[in-house]
Amino acid sequence: MAYLDAASAHPLHPAAREVWAAALEQGWADPARLHAEGRRAGLLLEEARAGVAAVLGAHPDEVSFTASGTQACHLAVLGASAARRDPAGAVVATAVEHSAVLQAARAHERSGGALRLVPVDREGRAAAEDVAALAGPGTALVAVQAGNHEVGTTQPVAEVGAACAERGVPLLVDAAQAVGRAPVPAGWSLLTASAHKWGGPPGVGVLVVRRGTRWRSPLPEDEREGGRVPGPPAVPAVLAAAVALQAAAAAQDAESARLSRLVERLRREVPRRVPDVALLGSAEHRLPHLVAFSCLYVDGESVVTALSRAGHAVSSGSSCTASTLRPSHVLEAMGVLTHGNVRVSLPAGTTDADVERFLDDLPGVVAGLRAAAGVQAL
Repeated sequence: MAYLDAASAHPLHPAAREVWAAALEQGWADPARLHAEGRRAGLLLEEARAGVAAVLGAHPDEVSFTASGTQACHLAVLGASAARRDPAGAVVATAVEHSAVLQAARAHERSGGALRLVPVDREGRAAAEDVAALAGPGTALVAVQAGNHEVGTTQPVAEVGAACAERGVPLLVDAAQAVGRAPVPAGWSLLTASAHKWGGPPGVGVLVVRRGTRWRSPLPEDEREGGRVPGPPAVPAVLAAAVALQAAAAAQDAESARLSRLVERLRREVPRRVPDVALLGSAEHRLPHLVAFSCLYVDGESVVTALSRAGHAVSSGSSCTASTLRPSHVLEAMGVLTHGNVRVSLPAGTTDADVERFLDDLPGVVAGLRAAAGVQAL
């Protein structure tokens, strides 16, 4: 099986596995306790915090560890909203933000606040001036992701950050797909990320709140993690996450350039080999590891299942669930085909042979599904 779904979860980095196992022996105790075992765990926790902060360009006391990237997004949005004197302040977010950000923003809206969605173009990119136009007086938070999790389009974070700074509005950047793969532009006030996107273990998220940013925990008070996250973090997993991030950052430039070359081949060859395919996202403003496309006349889930049988682990960004029957909000916001969608996201170490075998198998998979649906002649 060629694993090509790193945007969902990256395989565990070997260094993280080694450190995780060792930390289970040394960092199992409560890091808040004063006995020897607790102090040892506390030192490991602060070592991890400093390592993550160094990669992200933050101070260690600005970094908190959460139970997931989703929790980090929820805390970022709701904490920035709770810190305002006016609870009706608006959250401004692009229409293609991750559902974790949008769900928290809608919770804020249900509690009496406002939510303003910024439209995107057909490549999934918002205009900085459109964001700025909605970030007027009374804005509690602006949320702009570093790169989209479904189509790979990056957003003008630096330009938005400059506009937010002029207005005194905090900027949240969901950097889950960028951290460890591409530099995150400056200008953010809050940043969130998820360790299992860069090769760390699952169950570790990161919330960074810059000094001076208005933020108050929306949860009951807890002395852990600077008062931002309740409960003690899992020290062995956090340390493994930090080591994986440092390893990914050290190899970032070379590996991202290599994966970007493979993605360029996919973007060039998929439409050439498979008729009636639409590439999604921006060719210019994009993450280095992710490509998405939609195949007419078939549904994405069927393509993903058939590719899995052929030995390729990919995903679909347009899944309609039985409970909601709603396609991807990202693709809807872009105004593009919402079915037949396939997302290929390359983990570190993906080879040319992995990509070539995928390109060889994809035409037959799609042709077979179209034939079964009786649309092969369209």
